[in-house]
Amino acid sequence: MSNVYLNWFTTDEQFPFFIQYGGHEEEMSLHKHVDFSELVIVLNGHATHIVNNEESFIKKGNVFVLNGGTHHAYMAPHEFKICNIMYKPDMLKSAGPDLRSLDGYQALFILEPFYRSINPYKSKLNMSIASLEHVTALVSVMIIEYETKQQGYQTMLASRFMELVVYLSRQYDHQENGVANSLMHLASAISYIEDHYLEQVTLEEIASKSDISVRHLNRIFQSYYRTTPIAYLHRLRLERACTLLKQTNRSITDISYECGFNDSNYLTRQFKKSFGMTPKAFRKMQEPQVRPVFSEN
Repeated sequence: MSNVYLNWFTTDEQFPFFIQYGGHEEEMSLHKHVDFSELVIVLNGHATHIVNNEESFIKKGNVFVLNGGTHHAYMAPHEFKICNIMYKPDMLKSAGPDLRSLDGYQALFILEPFYRSINPYKSKLNMSIASLEHVTALVSVMIIEYETKQQGYQTMLASRFMELVVYLSRQYDHQENGVANSLMHLASAISYIEDHYLEQVTLEEIASKSDISVRHLNRIFQSYYRTTPIAYLHRLRLERACTLLKQTNRSITDISYECGFNDSNYLTRQFKKSFGMTPKAFRKMQEPQVRPVFSEN
C-alpha cells in the first residue's frame, strides 16, 4: 500500500493540475491519492479495477472519479490506455448553479467518489463510441495545452476542464443502464435542492421531484451522504447567508428571509449551531482592522 501526492506530478502550487495519457502494460499496485482527486477516462482496452479490495471490470468508454483516500489498483490490463486528470477538489467550486443542479454532475463528481471512498461501489459512466471520440478530441487539446504551456494555458485548461466536466455530467445524466436507482434518485434530490434552496421547499416536495417516498429519501441521504436532506438544505442556506454577510450591509432580518429562513432568530440559532457564533459576530470578523494613527510630537 502506498500514498501518492499531487506534487509528484506537478510542483506548480499556483496551478495544482496535471493531465496525461497513461498506458498500463503492467499491473499497478494498490495505492491512494492523499491530496487530490482523479478523473479517469478509459480510452482503450480493459482491466480489472480494484477499489477498496473490491473488483470491477472496466473497459474502453468508462469514466469514473476517485477522491483522496480511496485505495485502488489496476490488474490484468489488456491494451489498456487511460487519460488521468489530477486536480484539487476546490477546482470544482467554479461550477455554476446550473451545473450543480444537473443530476449527472452530482452523481459522477460528488456522490460516486464520496460513496466509493467509504464503501464498495462499482457504478461508472459508460460512454458510446461517438461520445468517447468527442471526449478524446477534447482531452487531446488539453494535453497539448499542458505540454506546450503557452501564455494563458492555465486559464485555457481550467476552462477546458469545466467543459469536460459539463459534457461528462450530461452523458451520465442520459445514461440509464447500469446506474443504481438509489444513486440517481439521490442525485435528483440534491439537484432539486441546489436549484430551490432559497425557496420554502418541503421534504415531501423534494421526495416527489425525485420519484421516491420521504422515508426512502431520508434513508438514501444517510446511506450515501451521511446527512439528512434538511441538514443539506440548511448548509446551502447558511453558505449563502455567509456570502451576504460578508459582501453586503443588508440587515440580518433581510438576509434570513432571502436565505429561506422564517425569521432572524431561526437563522441565528442555525448559524450559531454550525459556526459557533452569531451572524452579527461573523460579520464583525469580516470588517477590516483599523490601525491606530499616531501623531508626531
